[in-house]
Amino acid sequence: MKILKSLMVTAAVSLALMASAAHAENKKIALVVKALGIGFFEAANKGAQEAAKELGNVEVIYTGPTTTTAEGQIEVINSLIAQKVDAIAVSANDTDALVPALKKAMDRGIKVISWDSGVAKDGRLMHLNPSSSPLIGNMIIKLAADNLPEGGDVAVLSATATSTNQNVWIEEMKKVQGNYKGINVVATVYGDDLADKSYRETQGLIQSYPNLKAIIAPTSVGIVAAAQAVTDAGKIGQINVTGLGLPSEMAGHVKSGASKSFAIWNPIDLGYSATMIANDLINGAEAKPGAELKMGRMGAVKLDDNNEGAMADPFVYDASNVEEFAKIF
Repeated sequence: MKILKSLMVTAAVSLALMASAAHAENKKIALVVKALGIGFFEAANKGAQEAAKELGNVEVIYTGPTTTTAEGQIEVINSLIAQKVDAIAVSANDTDALVPALKKAMDRGIKVISWDSGVAKDGRLMHLNPSSSPLIGNMIIKLAADNLPEGGDVAVLSATATSTNQNVWIEEMKKVQGNYKGINVVATVYGDDLADKSYRETQGLIQSYPNLKAIIAPTSVGIVAAAQAVTDAGKIGQINVTGLGLPSEMAGHVKSGASKSFAIWNPIDLGYSATMIANDLINGAEAKPGAELKMGRMGAVKLDDNNEGAMADPFVYDASNVEEFAKIF
């Protein structure tokens, strides 16, 4: 009997040690977002958690500052370095400001990628664009122009002045502006991805430009705030709000007519893909021009000369389909 008890205890201890070892082998991937509490990034986290569940030996740490500042992200990154995570996937609030902290992370053996909003090349191994920047730039101005056959004044409501992705998309938009007859971009303002500031900036645009016909907001926070400001000002039918947004947040504004259409890629897929790429790098894949990195069910992404790749084309939502997709994200 004593021998049997001894064997049982030994077996239990062995199982506990095996479980502990398995847990210790779990790879920790930090998904660092511009700020917590933003629907786009909450959806991206769903995708990241899906990837972690699929991989089985990955723990995703979803984190970010409370406001969209580089300083807040640097503080988060330094904390993750201290935690000795295996990878950091960051959507950056500033192209250059995060580089020293991210280089420090890479010096410690942490795999660093940027996604959605990139960091300078020295601060990451690769960058995952949600889509091709030229395609996005063309799309956002086309959405406005399609509803302005005679042209008209258009304004841009962006996120922060240092947001890498928005700045690139706006620059690409300006490159093709001449393709859309009569479209006149009168101003670009910044709501800092804060709903209240974005709302106030929209009010300012409405007051400053009485002939304004459309507002382009390439930010999921800004587009909702702008649509609400247009609604509250009684300007539905006079000013069309378009840009990049989430179906779940924009369905009501499409129904009201404040927005005729908008675009976005699937943020769930984006968070999923970033996590899969980080895992591939942890497992020994090399980020270099021409390399193809695994993205699970999304296939693979091929890196260009700047170690960047694009996930998918943007998709347009309007009254014909927004309700259907609002149930998903």
